Amino acid sequence: MKDRTKGILALAAGVAVLGLLGLAALLLARPAPETIQGEADATKVDVAAKVAGRVATIEVKEGDAVKKGDPVATLESPEIRARLDQAEAAKAGAVAQREKADTGAREEEIRAAKSQWDRARHAAELAEVTFGRLDRLARDGVVPRQRRDEAEAQWKTSRDAADAAKALYDLALAGARREDRDTAAALVSRAEGAVDEVKAFLDETKVVSPAAGEVYRRNVEPGEIVPAGFPIVTLVDLSDVWVTFQVREDHLARLKMGAIVPARFPALGNDEVPLKVTFVAPQGDFATWRATSAQGGFDLKTFEVRARPKSPVAGLRPGMSAVVTWPR
Repeated sequence: MKDRTKGILALAAGVAVLGLLGLAALLLARPAPETIQGEADATKVDVAAKVAGRVATIEVKEGDAVKKGDPVATLESPEIRARLDQAEAAKAGAVAQREKADTGAREEEIRAAKSQWDRARHAAELAEVTFGRLDRLARDGVVPRQRRDEAEAQWKTSRDAADAAKALYDLALAGARREDRDTAAALVSRAEGAVDEVKAFLDETKVVSPAAGEVYRRNVEPGEIVPAGFPIVTLVDLSDVWVTFQVREDHLARLKMGAIVPARFPALGNDEVPLKVTFVAPQGDFATWRATSAQGGFDLKTFEVRARPKSPVAGLRPGMSAVVTWPR
């Protein structure tokens, strides 16, 4: 009886061992799941000034959160302030020229012009009376004809002089010509534009953040000279994060535009996060060699694919790895 029981137990143990061996063989024969790894990335913004200068202060440090319009740095530029003084002086001169053109001749100049006209007019009237008398005497034969002609010439000359003096008086009353006034006004406008331009450059010495984000790197320190356009600090916009995958072309069928992909982030506890594919490179890049048979092989192109979380993920930062796995 005992021998029979022992035989049954041995048979059961053998069957169990065979079952385990079969299960192991089945698991070994099953293809391993496909896995691709990507990396999180985010929008980076270089904060720079439009003008060159020496860095006076930097208001932020690495890791600070800033909002759009927050002060970032200040620059010193004596050259811009000197240009502003020159522009304002040129504007003051242009304004004075315009006021002169608009005001016209001074009161003293107008009175002097009127006096010249009155004197010329009186001289012309006297010359006319004198000519009339000599004309009558010449007809009576009392004075020679030559004397009468000289009086006539004197009268006409005095009359023309009076007309010229009247024209000068009218010019003094009218002031500058319309064209001169327009020219003076245009000079003022140009001077004002030059002042506004220099003030805009001066405002650029106060560098503010163009967007919200987190300070990623300070590229300069106070006291350094920076050229125009040089990034003083670099920001990272953590509200705009995506994941970039380099995918072989034989996997693109699962990563079409708009596809939802479950990904795990080891840095965030490996919880699955749904990602939506928002970009597939229109052209493949580098190639991955893959042998297909003993006779030869072919190269598979790699495409860049970007996917964004369907909803914000707390703690997700650029550089974190993302893993996507699916069965073969």
